[in-house]
Amino acid sequence: MAEANTNSEISPNMTIYINNLNEKIKIDELKKSLRAVFSQFGEILEVLAFKTLKHKGQAWVIFKEVQSATNALRQMQDFPFYDKPMRIQYAKTKSDIVAKADGTFVPREKRKRHEEKGKKRKDQHDANQAGVGVNPAYPGAYGAMPPLSQVPYPGGAKVPEAPAPPNNILFVQNLPHETTPMMLQMLFLQYPGFKEVRMVETKPGIAFVEYSDEMQSTVAMQALQGFKLTPQNPMLITYAKK
Repeated sequence: MAEANTNSEISPNMTIYINNLNEKIKIDELKKSLRAVFSQFGEILEVLAFKTLKHKGQAWVIFKEVQSATNALRQMQDFPFYDKPMRIQYAKTKSDIVAKADGTFVPREKRKRHEEKGKKRKDQHDANQAGVGVNPAYPGAYGAMPPLSQVPYPGGAKVPEAPAPPNNILFVQNLPHETTPMMLQMLFLQYPGFKEVRMVETKPGIAFVEYSDEMQSTVAMQALQGFKLTPQNPMLITYAKK
């Protein structure tokens, strides 16, 4: 089933459909990178992507909460992901490919008989979801998120003061061991002046990110401080020592 509908024609739901993805990226890496980028918006139940030619360049991210999907759609629209801007919309209530993946696929002739009954239940479900309110993990106005620099560390400890003077190169710590340079690049290149990511193969969990000048590196550091690539790994960013 094609995902051609516009957002206005599809009711908000827990699954976002993403296309215009780089087709050269291996499926396993694509799924890991999508999970890393979208986990900031809430708990992810599953990331679906398929090797078949028909479904290349596409993926589905299924969140636990509708609000998480809404925040992700709004804030990540056109985000440069592997050098291509992501196109994001709510997934249809149940695309064939997603239904087959989660085992709930129903042949079309059977599905048609249940459409009217299902539509009434779905409308009630959407109405209930709309009244749930903002995900408590992200307090504030509907669709709004706190600056990542304000996200507390476990136990309430504050981000420590930078031990080094301002530098155009940032030192990033507390990364999960499966982090790749491309995953970090996708996070940091959204800020002006990004030049490159350097990781030390013999020292997993750390990386250096270079910007054109100190002002640009500072903006990136403040924006991504505490960003969680996984729930257990809030990034600790400081200036690299000169």
